Order: sequence, then structure tokens, then C-alpha cells
Amino acid sequence: MFGIMETRTALGAILAHKVSAEGRTFQKGHKLTRENLSFLGSLGISQVTAHRIEPDEVDEENAADLVSRAIGAEHMRIAPAVGGRMNFYSQADGLFIADKKLVDIFNSIDHAITFASLPDRISVKAGEMIATVKIIPLAVSRSAVEAAASVAGIGCMIKVMPFRRYTASLIATQLPSLSEKTMSKTARILGIRLMERNSLLLSETRVAHSADAVAAALKVEIETRPPGDHMIVIFGASAVVDNNDVIPEAIRLAGGAVERVGMPVDPGNLLVLGRVGDIPVIGAPGCARSSSENGLDWVLDRLIAGDHLDGLEISRMGVGGLLKEISARPQLREQPVRGAHFLDRDAVSA
Repeated sequence: MFGIMETRTALGAILAHKVSAEGRTFQKGHKLTRENLSFLGSLGISQVTAHRIEPDEVDEENAADLVSRAIGAEHMRIAPAVGGRMNFYSQADGLFIADKKLVDIFNSIDHAITFASLPDRISVKAGEMIATVKIIPLAVSRSAVEAAASVAGIGCMIKVMPFRRYTASLIATQLPSLSEKTMSKTARILGIRLMERNSLLLSETRVAHSADAVAAALKVEIETRPPGDHMIVIFGASAVVDNNDVIPEAIRLAGGAVERVGMPVDPGNLLVLGRVGDIPVIGAPGCARSSSENGLDWVLDRLIAGDHLDGLEISRMGVGGLLKEISARPQLREQPVRGAHFLDRDAVSA
């Protein structure tokens, strides 16, 4: 029962708002004792706003604890409840996974019980907060807590997939227009990207910008692959603009399959995903020569974490796929037009 009650009858009630008097402060959520009531009464504070826990209710901290424990904690740490809130933290660098449908069902059970998390399939660092449970009122019905815990136990609402140890080979194609400095920078930035995901760039091979040359290099890499998880990343000297362009054609010539040419993530549209046997082959977009976030980061996150990735999954990346522009791109998504005049819709309709 929540409301304004007489101080003299509020024994055991939970304060709804902070009360300060004569140098003492009783915080929201404080359970009132006889001494507290005597002190407040002596100061003429005859009423307090509080909640008295009914037999069919659970107080906010116990409710948060019961619900949070039901959610599970795969590669996560759950902090103790404070003020009806329990926070989840990643215990590994990896990929955060959230089941939006299950989270939506959970949040629809009772407005008093809420769950918020990071977006689905976003990379996280060890120690980063990834989700939080918050009980809104000071107490919630036991039936609602049990229902929320039941939904949380249906499946995996959230989890962290730690980055595995991958190795990678880089094949870079050459054209006279591409400088040595740019190629060296590309390899360095790719190496950093991999290291941030617990992985290692083993080698770089430079070849002519032709399907035959890239296919030959692919075959060598496949024959000499190290044990364990391995991938091949190809940086073309010019961008892929067609399914029969140099990189996708080279994958096919090497005996592989092309799963996707192009992705609905920008910067990163011109990415190629393929496989030769069980080895993933990524044709990197030109924007990935920059360290700024782009579509290659999204593909590496999922691949290295062991999340399923194919052409269909890439096609589902459009929502949220409009990333911050990379100013160094040779062709920006918006070109400045000098002296341009834009139509006034109201004027036109008039």
C-alpha cells in the first residue's frame, strides 16, 4: 500500500521520498524503525509518504534480484541490487546478443518491471555495462515477479559471445594509383582491428589487381593455412562494383562460393563475403582503410565471436547500418553543391 501515512503508524513502511531533518537524512527505500519514527515525530513531522509491503508483494530489491537471476549471466557479472536496480556487466571482450522479441515480452508483463540493454549484436569490452533491470515502484506484486522470471527463463534474453582467437591473412591488390604508404597503413589498421578482437594478422601478400592473381594467392593461403580458426581478407586496389568484379570472381576461381556482394551498412556498402571450403573470405570495402567504424567491423565482430553469418544475415543489417560518415572517403554520401537552391514544398503546393 502506497500513500501518505501518519508517522506514528508507519513502523516498517518503506520511505518513498528522501526525508532530511536536523542533520539526519533518511533515503528513499529506507525501512522506518521505532527510533526513526520517534525522531521524526519529535520534530513535528507528522506524515510521511511511504509504502507498506503487503503479503502478496515483493520489495524492489528482492524483486530485482529474483528477476535478474532468472535472466542468466553467460559471460556476465550481475551487481547486487541497489534501489530496485541490478546492472549486468560483460566479463569478456566480445559480441553482445539480445533477443528483442523475448525482451519485449518481458517488458510487457507489468509496467513495474523493466529491462533495458545495449543494441543487439554490438561489440563490448570486459567490464562494460550491457543491461539493467529496474523495478519502478517500491514493491511489486509477487505474481508479476514470478511471471517475469518465467519469461526470462524461456530462452536466452541476453548473452556475451567472447571473441575467439582467429588468425588472418591479408591479400592486397596493386595498381599504380595506390601508394606504398596507403597499402602499409591498410595492413597496420587491419592488424589493429584484429588485435582488438583477440585475433592476429599473420601475413600480407601483394598481387596484381586481377582475378587470376588473387585466385592464385587464395589457393596458396588455403594450402598453407595455420591450424584453428582462420580467415582471409582481401583489399582491392579499386572498389568492387559488380558480382563479376575482381574479388568475387577470384573467390570463385579458387573453388569458393560468393555469399554476398554489397551490404546495407554505410560506410561499408562495397563489402564481399565468401568462403573457400570452411575458410571465410572477406573482400574489404575501401572505407576500411580508415580506422573509423564501417561495415567490416560489423562482419569481424560476428565472425570472430562465432555468431552465424551469411548473405541473409548481412541483408538484415540495414536498420542501424547508417554509420557516421568517414570524411576521407573518395566519394561521400552527400556531395556539396555550390549555389544549389532547394524547392520550398509549401510554395510548390500553393
